[in-house]
Amino acid sequence: MMSPRPSSVRVEGLSVALPSRFQDSEIHHVIEQLSLSIDQGKTFALVGESGSGKSMTALSMLRLLPEGLHIRSGKVLLDGEDLFAMREMDMLRIRGRRIAMIFQEPATSLNPVMTVGKQLIEVIERHGVARGPAAQAMALDWFSKVGLPEPERRIHAFPFELSGGQKQRVMIAMALAAEPELLIADEPTTALDVSLQAQIMDLLKQLQQERGMAMLLITHDLALVSDVADHIALMYAGEIVESRSSRAFFASPRHPYGKLLLRALPKASDRGQALAAIEGFVPSMRQTFKGCRFAPRCPWALQTCHEQIPNLDRHREVRCLRDGESLGFQQLPATESAKAERPARQIVTPSRDQSSRSGLAGELLKVRGLRVRYRRSRTWFEAVAGIDFDLRRGETLALVGESGCGKTSLGKALMGLLPEDARVDGQALFPEDGLQLIPRDAGRKLAIQSRMQMIFQDPFASLNPRMRIQQVLEEGMLALKVGLSSQQRLDRLVELLEQVGLGPDALNRYPHEFSGGQRQRIAIARALAVEPRLLICDEPTSALDVSVQAQILNLLAQLRDALGLSLIFITHNIGVVEYLADRVAVMHEGRIVEHGDATRLIEQPQDAYTQSLLASVPRLRT
Repeated sequence: MMSPRPSSVRVEGLSVALPSRFQDSEIHHVIEQLSLSIDQGKTFALVGESGSGKSMTALSMLRLLPEGLHIRSGKVLLDGEDLFAMREMDMLRIRGRRIAMIFQEPATSLNPVMTVGKQLIEVIERHGVARGPAAQAMALDWFSKVGLPEPERRIHAFPFELSGGQKQRVMIAMALAAEPELLIADEPTTALDVSLQAQIMDLLKQLQQERGMAMLLITHDLALVSDVADHIALMYAGEIVESRSSRAFFASPRHPYGKLLLRALPKASDRGQALAAIEGFVPSMRQTFKGCRFAPRCPWALQTCHEQIPNLDRHREVRCLRDGESLGFQQLPATESAKAERPARQIVTPSRDQSSRSGLAGELLKVRGLRVRYRRSRTWFEAVAGIDFDLRRGETLALVGESGCGKTSLGKALMGLLPEDARVDGQALFPEDGLQLIPRDAGRKLAIQSRMQMIFQDPFASLNPRMRIQQVLEEGMLALKVGLSSQQRLDRLVELLEQVGLGPDALNRYPHEFSGGQRQRIAIARALAVEPRLLICDEPTSALDVSVQAQILNLLAQLRDALGLSLIFITHNIGVVEYLADRVAVMHEGRIVEHGDATRLIEQPQDAYTQSLLASVPRLRT
């Protein structure tokens, strides 16, 4: 490796402007007067809800803002040199070489017509790290370091041949290959299982020690932040509301927003009751703010909080008019405490009545000997190697395991969404009326889709970029709910958006206008729109911050309990499993290696692989 070069990055007074849709002279700030400092060898975590401006801050630092947004004021100083004052030609030498970024959505960041090996070698050669055979050897080494299985074979793979977690590892390798001084990691472990997450973070820590690499970590995983970050800045609606050492923040957050975020984390002790989700959602940045931006959602807000704009107190490191009072935000006010504990709002389901709740313990799905194989050259790769399981009405089965173990292939096989050259064997059916999923009958496609829907891992790739959100959500209803009038459909869509934390103004917008977490909420609303009996959830909360995650988990739990909705929950978030799952199946290399009651399996795992997997889970350190 190259010898370390001391470096530090400072952001001073960054403001990013968004012109009004109706009047270009009217300016709104999506980021306002943001300042932060990242020292060599340190990890600075930027945390906040989706849409708060975290990713926009990172893109601003690299001068990669989307069209329409522009930097209004501020500086980004790399070793004292202002990046905003550089020519674009000079910035090309900075990006990737001195400052590298891991983007939030790997599927849209990789070139689909180039092998991942060529893309990594291109990075290595373009930045002058190595050339020719040496560059290829280095690419193999990096693929091995980030845990990509069979790197000698994967180096020739195209992005579509890799799982979501494997694509994320490729992106991490591409960001690290040029050995940058600052790594901007935008949700770097979102698509990764816990064991690989631990491996990647250990690698990043090692690089920091060896080279003094600084890291800006953008994430909603508070357990990960408590484990790796030196400093944390809590961001809300374009502003930093609290900025302190990680240890001090997790010991006792000073801002109400921080207090409420920690309360919203799912844990085993919360089973059977609603999570303490924060009421409301992040406000639109297309407005002029008065008072504290968090005041409409804050249970401790005073009248002055709605009128007076708080400054970031450099001594107390918090932006709050009430900080320092004896109240201390230790408990919610009594009226708000009751509201936080109540279940999510009842779902309106016009086509179902109370009779649908009878027989919740009945068997819904039976799977026997399910195998999924993909053709690779002249051989077949077995992704799912003959598994059996049953699912009952109103039950949640969590599928956990490392990326590439076959979880998503299993879900897509049940939905009939595998590529044509995939071979699926075995049997899957709904026992109550014998409706057969596998082997597939093309004539029963609509019947199957009305009973089961899938929430996909990559929300951007699963939404049609040319369709407005109303069209996206209404598509399934038009095909499967033909009896509804246009007004009934519209009312249902508005209700769904509110339930997943978005406002009705989202209906006329396109997918690219939303953040990654907001797109995931839209994908969840689309799946719920046709009122299925079974939801296959492929990492449905991986792109969501903890507050919205709590809203979604509350919603899914309510649907499950009120309507007997069954869930197959594919995830690597053990906290979610502890809270939501009734049973857990642990998959490894296409097989179920352990299966049983969720509480027993997590507390007393029997299989060596399960024990290793659970040992890698990051836990919140307070």
